[in-house]
Amino acid sequence: MSRNASSVKRIKDSNQRRILALLRQRRQMSKQEIAQETQLSVPTVTSNVSRLLDLGVVQEAGVSVSTGGRKPMIIRFLPDSRYAFGVDFSCNHLTSSNKIRVILINLDAEVLEESAFAYRGFSSVGQIMSHIRKVTQRIAAGKKVPRELVKGIGFSLPGTVNGKKLVLEQAPNLPPELGMNGLDFTKYKSLFPFPIFIENEAKAAAYAELTLGVARQKRSFVYVSINRGIGAGIVVGGHLYRGNKRRAGTVGHITVESKGVRCMCGRKDCWEIYAASGALIRNYNKKAGSKIRDTRQFLARLKAADPAAVEVWDSYLEYLAIGLNNIILSFDPHYVIIGGEICEFGNLLLEPLRKKTFEQNSLYQNDDLPILVSGLKEDASILGVALLPFQNLLLG
Repeated sequence: MSRNASSVKRIKDSNQRRILALLRQRRQMSKQEIAQETQLSVPTVTSNVSRLLDLGVVQEAGVSVSTGGRKPMIIRFLPDSRYAFGVDFSCNHLTSSNKIRVILINLDAEVLEESAFAYRGFSSVGQIMSHIRKVTQRIAAGKKVPRELVKGIGFSLPGTVNGKKLVLEQAPNLPPELGMNGLDFTKYKSLFPFPIFIENEAKAAAYAELTLGVARQKRSFVYVSINRGIGAGIVVGGHLYRGNKRRAGTVGHITVESKGVRCMCGRKDCWEIYAASGALIRNYNKKAGSKIRDTRQFLARLKAADPAAVEVWDSYLEYLAIGLNNIILSFDPHYVIIGGEICEFGNLLLEPLRKKTFEQNSLYQNDDLPILVSGLKEDASILGVALLPFQNLLLG
C-alpha cells in the first residue's frame, strides 16, 4: 500500500471510530446530527455509516421528525453486535483466596457473565489455559453468543508484558510453581477460535480508565495500580505510553529506601516492598499480637482504630507518598489515579495521602494536579483487557 493510500485508510478508520464512538454515547442519531457533532461532511458520514451498517454494529431505526424536506433516517448503535472475553491473572491480597477471573462483555463494556476459579488444583499454565477455554465455551453457549461475533480474548498479567510478541517476560508476583516467566502465549492460540491479546495489568487498567472511568475526559495521566505489586499505566494525549522495551510504568521497582530488603525481582528496597498491599498485612502481623490474612481484615481493624493498624497505616502512607512524589516529578502528569485493591480504603486513603504527598514540597503544590481514586476499582484491569479486541473497531 502506498503512503498516500495508507494515510487515506487511517483517516477513514479514524472517522469510522469517531462516528461509532459518538453513537455508542448517544445511542441513536441522524446522519445530519452526526455530521454536526463530528464536523464531518454529510457524504463522509454517509459512507462511514454504510460501512458500519455492513459490519452490523449499527442499524437503521426509522425516521425522525422532519424540519422541512426529506425525513432523516435514524442510525442506532447495537451494543450486542460484538463481544469479547477478559481474563485477570493478577494475584492480590484483597481476600486470602487468589482466583483467576473470566468475563464476557459487549461493545458497551457491560459484563454479561463472569466466572472465577482458584489457582490451586492446576500444576501448569497449559492446564489453566485449557480450563479457560472450557469456561469461555460454557459462557458463550449459555449466553447464546455466536463465535463469529466474539472479537477476541484479553489477558491481564502482572509483570513485564510484550503484547506484540504475546510474551509475558517477567512475572515475579505470580505463583512461581507455574513457571510463567518468559511465557509465550502464541502456543495457546490454537485453543481459542478468536484472537489472543495480552497486557500488563496496570496498563490495561489505565486503558479502562481512559475509555470507561474517571479519566474519560483526562487525556494525560498516570494510573498507579496497587495490589500484590505496584505498576503504572502512563497515558499521554489519550494514548498508552509503553516505552522503548515496553517497560514504561514499572514503578514498583524504583528504590525508596536503603534498608537492604530484597524484592521478588532481585533488587533491594523497591517501592512495592513498602507500599504494595502485602506490606500492610506483613507489617501488621509483625506489630500486632493477632494475625490477619488479607487487606479486608486490615481495613476492618483500621476502621476499629486498632492502634497497631493505625500505626502501620500511617507508615504505609508515608512510603506511598514517596513513590507518588517520584512519579509526579518524573512525569508531571495532569492527574494521578490510584487503582487496585487499595481503592477499598476509600476516604481513609485519599485525604491523608494527598496531605503527605504535597506537604513540605517546594517543587509542586496541592492544586497542581488532582489525585483520584479509580471508580472501577479491582475491575479496571480485566475490563481493560476485555476492551483490547475492540480497539480497532471502536476505542482505538
